[in-house]
Amino acid sequence: MSEAELSDNKPGRAAGINKFHAKFERYRNLFLRYWWVLLLTIPLVLGGQYWRISVAPPMYYSVGQMIVNIRLNTQQGSMGSIYSEEMGNFLGTQAALMQGGTVSTRARDRVIAENPGIISCEVKLTVEVLPKTTIFILRAAGGESQYTQKFLEAAMTEYIDLKKEMASHTSDTTIAGMTEQIQKLEPELNRVDDQITAFLSTNDLGLLEQSEGMNNYLAILFQRLADAQSQFDLLKSMSLDENLLIEQQNQPVRLGDAYSGANILVNTGLGDPSGVSAGNSIGMQYLTLKQQILLLKADKERFSEYLKPPHPRLVALDENTARMTRLLTIYRDQSVEQLAARKSALDLQIQNLQKQTRDLSHENLELSRKRLEYDRIKARGQRIQMLYDQLLTSLQSLDVNKQLSPETVTVYQPASMALPLPPEWLRNLLLALLAGFGLGIAILFAVDRMDDRLNSFTELQEFFDEEVLGQIPREGSHQRAGGLPLIQADDSRMAFVESFRNLRSSLLYLKQTGQQPRTLLITSSVPNDGKSLTASNLAIALAMSGSRVLIVDADFRKGSLHKRFGVTAEIGLSQMLSQKLDWHTLTLETRLPNLRLLPRGAAERHSTEFFFAADMERFLTEAGKEFDYVIIDTPPVMAADDASTLAPRVDGVIFVIRAEATSARVARASLDILHQRSANVLGIVFNSVRPGAGDYHYYDRYKDYHTA
Repeated sequence: MSEAELSDNKPGRAAGINKFHAKFERYRNLFLRYWWVLLLTIPLVLGGQYWRISVAPPMYYSVGQMIVNIRLNTQQGSMGSIYSEEMGNFLGTQAALMQGGTVSTRARDRVIAENPGIISCEVKLTVEVLPKTTIFILRAAGGESQYTQKFLEAAMTEYIDLKKEMASHTSDTTIAGMTEQIQKLEPELNRVDDQITAFLSTNDLGLLEQSEGMNNYLAILFQRLADAQSQFDLLKSMSLDENLLIEQQNQPVRLGDAYSGANILVNTGLGDPSGVSAGNSIGMQYLTLKQQILLLKADKERFSEYLKPPHPRLVALDENTARMTRLLTIYRDQSVEQLAARKSALDLQIQNLQKQTRDLSHENLELSRKRLEYDRIKARGQRIQMLYDQLLTSLQSLDVNKQLSPETVTVYQPASMALPLPPEWLRNLLLALLAGFGLGIAILFAVDRMDDRLNSFTELQEFFDEEVLGQIPREGSHQRAGGLPLIQADDSRMAFVESFRNLRSSLLYLKQTGQQPRTLLITSSVPNDGKSLTASNLAIALAMSGSRVLIVDADFRKGSLHKRFGVTAEIGLSQMLSQKLDWHTLTLETRLPNLRLLPRGAAERHSTEFFFAADMERFLTEAGKEFDYVIIDTPPVMAADDASTLAPRVDGVIFVIRAEATSARVARASLDILHQRSANVLGIVFNSVRPGAGDYHYYDRYKDYHTA
């Protein structure tokens, strides 16, 4: 992963950690505020459980054991088991049968029938299986001792009877089904026998069994037909000389001797050249004469080089050549006739073989069809016969096993005497404790879902887009009747003082386009959020830095800044606006030389309307020129319209939210009102933050920096 990707992931991981801590702190604060809910729910549930156990009637329990065989085989053979109980769901099935409604109803009826006048009660029957065994442990719990024991005994007996009925019913059903199948198979067997008899009455079984030999003979005929057809096609495609050469190769002769004898006869002029054909076929003699003629012509050309035409030798060669040429013509004609005869013979042979194969193929096809039909009928009869024999054997075995099979259920331990069942105090009280705790937690979560008060800085950022200017820690240890004392130069509340210095720095270095805001309005959504204390301490922090500061108490109804600064004021802002007095004469000195206070004065009716007067506008302008900062404390936005009326006339508004007290919905609505009036909301001050909160990291953790 690249450095850029790591840097991109860091804010996400930090946000996730902050959210986790915020959630943790929220739930911790929720528990610290409402821990008493658990003190109510846990004893309440424990008391209810204790009362339920105390007033519950005594319970009696009886225990018995049974052994149930896993498998009952009624017939061993190729068909497997006719009636069997498989292992897969055996244990669960038997337990369900023991606890089922059928067994319980029969057991109740049996107890009442065998024990007239017995007091009945509701009995709970539970069944469990010992590990790696088929031993079932039955426990019956009821309100009457005798009835509980009798009920368990009857339940075990009724279960055994139910198993017998099920086995008997299964065997009877199986026997009836098998008998019905046998009765259905008998007509099928008779029908197959009739079909075989009818088939054999019209077909020769011996001839059918010879169909395989006929297939072999038919294959031989097809091979002979293919050979004859191939030989015939070869004769038609070759010339006379090529056919004679093929014949000569198939019937080799000593041509050298024939050639020698012919030459001797020709050269001497004795005898007949036809004598060379003795012992040879006409075709071979034709080829031999053809070669001799070529030899004679070659001799004549050789002798013609030094002999004249009338020479006797040349005359003899011409005569022999003419005589052998006539003889060659005769042999040629005979060879042509022989070749035609051969072709005709092959043609007749082919036609004969084609007729034989066609007739035999038709006959063989018919035999094969009949043989297949016979085999199909025979196989069907064999299958029906096999099934018939198996069903008959199974029926006989099932009938015997039905009479001889041992019981599959055994009472291993009869029902014990019903003893009192001690209440499970520890288990029931522990469950009640958990239930009470769970109920309390559920109530706390429900309260948390309805409570939208802000507990941490992270939650504040999630709900609001406005900038957070500072966090003011909670100072409960210095709480007095008149409220927290204002900060001083040598104040020992290090974290508290540093938080206002941090707020002062946020204002001094605020990112603001244009002129730095000098007239600041401090307000909140509802009373008791700490706006007046924040305004006073912020004014002191600004004055300590050397700024000339005027703090104005504009809360005409409950303003008490003069009490916080320890001065007496009968007239103030209210009289300035109503009587048009000079505000310079109304400001009071404080313990800081460069910090002055304009108190609210005596409350008057409809004093809010004076905020619209030109005197108020003139006052803000003049005070903004004479002082570096003018801090105005107003009523809460939701308590009066003073703050939202005056907010658009000042340079900026600082909104105070009290941790774990201010509703997020109410604060959001108040800020929306200010924005609607075009007020310049500089940011939020998160007041009274619990110092131990997970996302509060200021000052208190670094006290060494403030000690000598």
